Amino acid sequence: MSDGPHQPTDAEKSVADIVGEVSAKASLLVREEIELAKAEVTVKAKKLGTGAASAAIAGVFAFLALIFFLNAVAWFIADLLSDGISIGIWLGFLITAVLLLVLGAVAGVLALRFFRSGAPPTPQLAIEEARKTRATIEGVRH
Repeated sequence: MSDGPHQPTDAEKSVADIVGEVSAKASLLVREEIELAKAEVTVKAKKLGTGAASAAIAGVFAFLALIFFLNAVAWFIADLLSDGISIGIWLGFLITAVLLLVLGAVAGVLALRFFRSGAPPTPQLAIEEARKTRATIEGVRH
């Protein structure tokens, strides 16, 4: 007398049951590989987006620095042509331009790092797992 339903052993399973089980497990494996690829691409896309934002910020700082630099040059030329000595105004513009260039350079370096860590947005982990799975299946066949 058994309390529960009879569970067939591996020897008692029919070929159809085994094929169905293998098919279900292969389907599950493929779905999991797809989910891994999606997750990996999402992470890399976020890194590329962050890199693009950092590059945009670097561009804005560089543009502002250009404005201040040209303004400083204009004041310097005006000072050279004038009789009085007023070094403070154009030096202030020049210091501001240099500060903006430094901030732009920092943002540019950050953008470069984000781009390098996120590109190309291919799911390398999922591809490697698929290769290992294929090698395992081919090893079982032989």
